[in-house]
Amino acid sequence: QVQLVESGGGLVQPGGSLRLSCAASGSIFTHYTMGWYRQAPGKQRELVAWISSGGSPNYADSVKGRFTISRDNAKNTGYLQMNNLKPEDTAVYYCRLGSGPYWGQGTQVTVSS
Repeated sequence: QVQLVESGGGLVQPGGSLRLSCAASGSIFTHYTMGWYRQAPGKQRELVAWISSGGSPNYADSVKGRFTISRDNAKNTGYLQMNNLKPEDTAVYYCRLGSGPYWGQGTQVTVSS
């Protein structure tokens, strides 16, 4: 099975930054698009950023200009650099490879003053 481990979340003040990591195993990481999703209480899970196997990044409008997605295929790891964080970014963040059914436990991001 594919295993995904998200890390790097925490509590940060508005305007602050966090860097999330997604470590993947059990699959050939290089072959898949990697996506970052988030889910806030009472809200549906939403896709916020994704990066192709070739490294082309894409972003939801809500995070464009503030978040940067990247990947290190040699390390089977993806990243999400989150800058200028806002309270509405508060959520549990998950990563996913392609359209697969596998999710990690997620990492909590809380933006609050």
